[in-house]
Amino acid sequence: MLFDTVLVANRGEIARRVIRTLRALGIRSVAVYSDADATAPHVREADAAVRIGPAPAAQSYLDVEAVVRAAVESGAQAVHPGYGFLSENVAFARACAAAGIVFIGPGEQALAVMGDKIRAKEHVARHEVPTVPGFSAAGMTDAEIAAAAERTGYPLLVKPSAGGGGKGMQVVRAASELAEALSTARRVAAAAFGDDTLLLERLIERPRHIEVQVLADQHGHVVHLGERECTLQRRHQKVIEEAPSPVVDATTRERLGAAACAAAASVEYRGAGTVEFLVAASRPDEFFFIEMNTRLQVEHPVTELVTGLDLVEQQLRIAAGEPLGFAQADVRLDGHAIEARVYAESPERGFLPATGEVLAWRAATDVRTDAAVETGSVVTADYDPMIAKVIAHGGDRVEALARLDAALAETVVLGVDTNLGFLRQLLAQDHVRSGDMDTGLIDRMPAPTAPAPGDLALRAAAAFVRARRDAGIAAPRRDSPSSAPRTWSLGDDVRSRRSGATWQGLTGWRAGGAPVNPAVAFETADGGILVAAPDERSPEVSVGSRPAHARRLGAAAPDGVTLAAAADGMLWVHADGATTALRPLSRRAAMERRLAARERAAAASDPELRAPMPGAVVAVHVAPGATVAAGDRVLTIEAMKMEHPVLAPHAGVVRVDVATGDQVRRDEVIAHVAVAPAPMPDDPDPTSAEAHEAAATHS
Repeated sequence: MLFDTVLVANRGEIARRVIRTLRALGIRSVAVYSDADATAPHVREADAAVRIGPAPAAQSYLDVEAVVRAAVESGAQAVHPGYGFLSENVAFARACAAAGIVFIGPGEQALAVMGDKIRAKEHVARHEVPTVPGFSAAGMTDAEIAAAAERTGYPLLVKPSAGGGGKGMQVVRAASELAEALSTARRVAAAAFGDDTLLLERLIERPRHIEVQVLADQHGHVVHLGERECTLQRRHQKVIEEAPSPVVDATTRERLGAAACAAAASVEYRGAGTVEFLVAASRPDEFFFIEMNTRLQVEHPVTELVTGLDLVEQQLRIAAGEPLGFAQADVRLDGHAIEARVYAESPERGFLPATGEVLAWRAATDVRTDAAVETGSVVTADYDPMIAKVIAHGGDRVEALARLDAALAETVVLGVDTNLGFLRQLLAQDHVRSGDMDTGLIDRMPAPTAPAPGDLALRAAAAFVRARRDAGIAAPRRDSPSSAPRTWSLGDDVRSRRSGATWQGLTGWRAGGAPVNPAVAFETADGGILVAAPDERSPEVSVGSRPAHARRLGAAAPDGVTLAAAADGMLWVHADGATTALRPLSRRAAMERRLAARERAAAASDPELRAPMPGAVVAVHVAPGATVAAGDRVLTIEAMKMEHPVLAPHAGVVRVDVATGDQVRRDEVIAHVAVAPAPMPDDPDPTSAEAHEAAATHS
C-alpha cells in the first residue's frame, strides 16, 4: 500500500518533479525550505511546507535533525531525498529509520559501500565488475601518495572518495602538479562532504561516460533500463545527456546491464540507482566501473522518455514494499531522448556562476522542461547553478537533436546569464551530431564569447528606449533601489503610464513598422558599444495610459520578441532564439565608455582585481604587501559548489581588500596589484664605453 504523506527533502526542479508524481498518485506532499527559498515554486506547489533553517545548505537542507523533525511534525510516513544534499547520506537514512519514517532509497549497506568510492571499487571488483587501476590515499602521507602515483603511472585523476558530481576532481599529468592537486581536492572535499579522503585513479584518455539505470525491489528482483550517454561534460559536470548511447550496440548493452545489475545485487540494492562506467572512445566495448549513485539522477528524464516509466513512481512503490511490475524482458527502448542542463552561468566569463532575479521565464512547448525557477525567482549563490532541464524525444537521434535545439531557442530566461546560447553551439558541433564524443570535447571548443545582439533585438531595444523618452519617463540609475521589473512580449497587453511614471510603470510595447529617427546607443555585457542607427526601421512602441492605446498582439505576430527591464536599467531582450543584455546610454555616457576603453587598451594590465563571480572568499594566498609574479594565486572564491582562483595580472606588490569568509559581488574590486617602480640605474661603470663618452662630453 502506498504512503499517505511523503516529505520531499530537497529543493528546485527535483522537488517539483517529485511533487508532480506524488500529486498524480494522490499522495500528500510536504516541502521543506530555507529562508532563501521561502517563496520558491516547490514550496507553493506542495500540499504543506516546513521551514528548516537559513539559506546556507549546511544549516538547512543538510541539517539531518531539522529535516527529520519536519517529517515527524508534518505526519510524513516517508521521505524522498531527491538527489544531492542528504540523498546518499547513511546517517540521514538511519535517522529516518529511528524516527519510524521510510527513507525512499537503498538500505544502509548500499549507502555505506557505494557512498565511498574506494570501498565501492574494491567491493565490485570482487564481484567481477571491471574497474580502473588506482589506489586509495586514506591514511597515506603526501610522500607515500607520490610514490604510489609513480607506480600507478601518470596521468592521474585525483578525486574525493565521498560525494560526487565531479566536485574536487583534479587532473594531474606530472609529478610536479600533484601537491597542489591534493591540496585543492582535500579543501573542496572537506567543505562539500565533510571528508577529505582522496582516491587516485589512472586517467583514461578520451573516455566516454556511460551509465546504466537499475531498479531493484525488496524481493530480489533487479532489472536495468538501458544506458545513458553522459559524455558531454565540463569540469566533470554533465551538460548534455541522452538515451540510448549512440555507440553502444545490443551486445555491449547486455554486458553493461549485467555488470550494473551485479553491482546492485552485491549490496542488496533496492530502489532506483545508477551504475557509472568509463568507456574508451576507441574501444566502446571496453568499460570500467566508476561509481554507483544510490539515488535518482539529474538525467533520469531521458530514461523515462524512452522506456515510458515514471522512475519516481517506481521508487515509491519499491519503498512501500511492492514488487517490480515487470521483468527484464519487458523493458523496451522507444526512440531517442536528449536532455540539456540550463545553468545560471556566464560562458564568456569561463562559465562562472551568475546570480540575479529572473525577470522573465518561459518554457518551450512540445518538449519536457523541469524547471527550478519562474518569473520573479531569485537565483542566489547558495545552491547549485542548474535552474532547468530541457528534454526532447524523437523517433531517432537526429530528430531528438533537432527538437532540443528548437526548444532551447524558444526557452526564455531574462535577468540572469545562462548557458542557453552555448548549449545550442554545443549541439551544432560536428562531433556531437555524429556521436563521435569524449569527455574533453567541450574543453577543446573555442572559448565562448558574448554574442552580438541580432538586428531584431537591437531594433526592439531601441524602439523601447525611444518610446520611454517620448513619454518623458526617466531611465533608472544603476544604483537605483531594486523594485519589481516589468516584461514585454509579443502577446502581452500594451499598457503604460505617461509623463511622471517610473521606469517600472511601463508594462508593454508593440510591433508596428513606422520609422523612428533618433539613434540609440547601448553598452553590451562585455563592455562593447552598439548604436541603433537613426535610419533603421524599428518596431513602433506605444507608451500611453488610455485604454485605446492598448491592443492584444496574437501569437501569429512575426519575429516574436520578449523584452524585460531590470531595476538598474539593463534591458534584456530575447529575439531570434538568442538573449542579449543591453544598457541604454546617453551620448555623453557612450563617449566616456569609448574613451575609457581606449585608455585601458593603451595602458598596462589593470591593477584592480575584480571578483569574477559572486561568492565567498575561501582562501587568501598572499600576505599584505607581498610581491607577486604574473599568474600567482592571490585568493580563491567559492560559489555554487565551485572554486575559482583569482590570479595576479602582472608582477607587483599586492593589497588584498577582502578577508577569508567575506561575501563578494561579481565585478567587486577585491585586490590591487601595484606595478613595482622600475629600479633606478646604478652609477655608470667608469670603465664602460658609455662612461667614457659621458666624460668626453662634459670635459
